[in-house]
Amino acid sequence: MCPGCGTRTAEWDEDSGGDEDAYVATTHRCIGCQVIADKQAGVPQGDEGHGVKVLLIPQAIHAALQFARTHTTHH
Repeated sequence: MCPGCGTRTAEWDEDSGGDEDAYVATTHRCIGCQVIADKQAGVPQGDEGHGVKVLLIPQAIHAALQFARTHTTHH
């Protein structure tokens, strides 16, 4: 199986019972992946950006985390 596309050679090979038109390439835009890619583009290059990960969290959780950060007393 190809690690890139997940198909097997026999699926495309007519001599093996496959069909060269076995699959159709299509596109799909995932808004979540687009938002991640946009944010990732702003991550600094080099040492400053090493280890920086971009992830999606629900808005309500983000708001709760922001609230906790601004209302937590540090001793």
